[in-house]
Parts: sequence; structure tokens; C-alpha cells
Amino acid sequence: MHTPSSLPTLVAGLVLLLAGPALAGCTDPPAPEVVWRRCLLEESELAGADLSRAVLRDATFQRATLTGAKLVEADAIEARFVSADLTGADLSRATLRNADFTRANLQRAILAGADLRRATLFRADLSGADLTGANLSGANISGAMLGGARWTDGRRICAAGSVGNCQ
Repeated sequence: MHTPSSLPTLVAGLVLLLAGPALAGCTDPPAPEVVWRRCLLEESELAGADLSRAVLRDATFQRATLTGAKLVEADAIEARFVSADLTGADLSRATLRNADFTRANLQRAILAGADLRRATLFRADLSGADLTGANLSGANISGAMLGGARWTDGRRICAAGSVGNCQ
């Protein structure tokens, strides 16, 4: 029960709540800084979407189309991109720890400075991708196609036919 003396405190709390960053629901449109935590976005059409600095933790993008999407500095810890199309997507400096990119298409994707620790990239297509400065510690890249990819050192280009390791 609110007494008249608590009304100013209640009003101040509402003002602070309304002035803070807006939280998005799973049905909200894609936008920078959108919060899609634990959202099921399977087979979503998000080509060219700007999801910079978005919170995508534990979200599912299985078979989604994210070609040319911008996920710069996105927080996608434990997100699932299984069989998703991320051709030409920009995931620079994204936090992708424990994310699942099994069979994802990451051709020509920019993963420069991305945190891919313990990520699953099993049979992912990283042909021509930029992995400069990416952290792949503990990542599963077995079966990943790496031909033409720029390796984490920023200098080495993986030879055509490189699968599972950069040659």
C-alpha cells in the first residue's frame, strides 16, 4: 500500500525507469542495442539488419538469414546460429563465447577481434572470413572450411582447401 508520503519516491522511480535504456521484446524489430535475450528467432529474415551492441545471449537463430548483418560488439554468449547464413556479416568485437555456429555460412564474414572462446564452428564455412585478432581458445573448428580466411594473426591467409586448421 502506498501512502501519500511515498508518492514522490514512486514518481522518481518511474522517471528513472522510463529514462533508462529501452528493453526490447522478442517481437520487436531489429535495431542497434536491441535486447533479444533467450529469443527464438529461427528462420528469421534479418539480412542487412543492424544489431550493433545487441544483447543476443542464449538466443536461437537456427537457419536464420543474417547476410550482410551488422553485429558489431554484439553480446551473443551461448547464442545458436546453427545452419544460419551470415555471409558477409560484420561480427567485429562481438562476444560469442560458447556460441554454436555448426554448419553456419560465414563466408567473407568479419570476425576481427571477436571472442569465440569455446564456440562451436563445426563444419562452418569460413571461406574468405577475417579472423584477425579473434580469440579461438577452446573453439571447435573441426571440419570448418577456412580457405582464403585471414587468420587470427592478421597476416596469414589460409590456403585453399584448408579444413579444420589454417594451412
